[in-house]
Amino acid sequence: MKKNSKSNSSDEMRPEYDFSGGVRGKYAQRFREGTNVIVLDPDVAAAFKDSAAVNDALRKLLKARAKR
Repeated sequence: MKKNSKSNSSDEMRPEYDFSGGVRGKYAQRFREGTNVIVLDPDVAAAFKDSAAVNDALRKLLKARAKR
């Protein structure tokens, strides 16, 4: 497959794509901290009204397991 040769002959970017005021790595630390996303199966998710209910149930499970 040939590439389209109708590209702009200048190597400069358009003025609306000016990133000269940008800050490199501005959100790098936040990205590194990340998020823990866990997807529940639909039948399990139906048993809980929100994430607080899921967290509460898991904490109770962990507490019960620790008592063994």
